[in-house]
Amino acid sequence: MTEQPPIGWSFVRVGMIVTGETEERCLPDLFRILTSQRTCAFQVIRRVQQRSPIASKKRELKMVGSGKTIPDRDAEQIGLPARRFMMSGGDCVILVDDLEFDRSPQAEAVFARYRRALDTMLRADMVDKAAVHFLVNMLEAYYFADADAVNQVLGTDLQDYDGDVETIRHPKNKLKALHVAFDEKEHGPLIVRKLDVVHILSRPDACAALRTMFAWIAEATYSTVTWSSGQLFQVTEPQIHALRATS
Repeated sequence: MTEQPPIGWSFVRVGMIVTGETEERCLPDLFRILTSQRTCAFQVIRRVQQRSPIASKKRELKMVGSGKTIPDRDAEQIGLPARRFMMSGGDCVILVDDLEFDRSPQAEAVFARYRRALDTMLRADMVDKAAVHFLVNMLEAYYFADADAVNQVLGTDLQDYDGDVETIRHPKNKLKALHVAFDEKEHGPLIVRKLDVVHILSRPDACAALRTMFAWIAEATYSTVTWSSGQLFQVTEPQIHALRATS
């Protein structure tokens, strides 16, 4: 899937900016298929609140009038942590947000806000080494693509979801309906540690957003891990091409 590391390659440090407590605790484990090669490591460098598109024209005009291109809190909470991490020896930054069903029509605008914060605050040579990706509709969606992991933790008897798990409107509520004792803080980390990403991405017509995130990270870390090719998420896919162009 990716080229062998180039001459002079070194261990790749990836900083993560996340928008949820569960993601802060669980995402490094979700990427263990990549870290198992011992060529990269992930660390959460900041947890922030979800951002929405700036819909207020008055707010936009106020920003422009004060010479700003992004809100102060985007600079302080997203752009600056990313820049500090990369200037202190970090190699890449990935911002990961849930794209819940109600926010899906705003995907491009939400992406643009996060992307603008990174593009504004990072040096030109850092920009393509930072990316924005989405969990659709949330991390719990992917539990349904690997029912064995859920069954091992909760003692349930689920089968893999027939369709694309990224179309499940509220995976967390669906899981609680199937197993009333499910607790995202207690059980989530245990399930994520057992998730088989290769299995989850084995269907080419499903999990486009997750596949795109893993594909970008694989490029950024020169990973040789392989999984089935398939659909990519059109909102975030261009970042893969931008990264390749600078490699």
